[in-house]
Amino acid sequence: METPTSRLDAVHAEIAKACKASRRKPSDISLIAVSKTHPAQKIAPLLEAGHRVFGENRVQEAQGKWPELRERFPDIELHGIGQLQSNKADDAVALFDCIHALDRLSLVKALARAMDKANKRVPCFVQVNIGSEEQKGGCAIDALPELLSKARAADIPIAGLMCLPPAGIEPAPFFALLARLAQDHDLKGAEAGLSMGMSGDYPTAVMLGASHIRVGTALFGERG
Repeated sequence: METPTSRLDAVHAEIAKACKASRRKPSDISLIAVSKTHPAQKIAPLLEAGHRVFGENRVQEAQGKWPELRERFPDIELHGIGQLQSNKADDAVALFDCIHALDRLSLVKALARAMDKANKRVPCFVQVNIGSEEQKGGCAIDALPELLSKARAADIPIAGLMCLPPAGIEPAPFFALLARLAQDHDLKGAEAGLSMGMSGDYPTAVMLGASHIRVGTALFGERG
């Protein structure tokens, strides 16, 4: 029978296999355990197994369960991976160690104000609408240069680029495009991260340069 720790081991094994095929090091990949909708009791086994990097979609949900867990495990690294409303910027800056959904100029302004107020700089991935889907968040590809420029001018640390490829389509070309965009916009060093890949496609994302993968179902099972 599968357990949280056996699923964690299986994901690490898949990451290692993809890294070997692409001549990368597993230590270069940050596995974000996406714990959205899962209660603290389902998260605790992964924490007890030594995993420390988690992702939440909603600020309010994260506020309800992570403060207590952080008291027990103070080295937790919490990522905000869902679309972020500007009026939640203060809460997001207070709660998260990294934000993966910087996708518009109004959010640049809101996050910059929140970071200034908190005297805290939170690294942010710029989310790109890689498949030009109307229903999805993310900035348009041709809007990326301005968004990067405005974020830097506001002293928001850029962690790299993030994407969610269209569902039901081979994701590899979209991952490759995100990696190409990072190169074209001269993202280097701390700015060169690529947040891409989820439970169904993270090995492909690793092979195409992902630095951060966001895995939920493969670790926690299907949401009830």
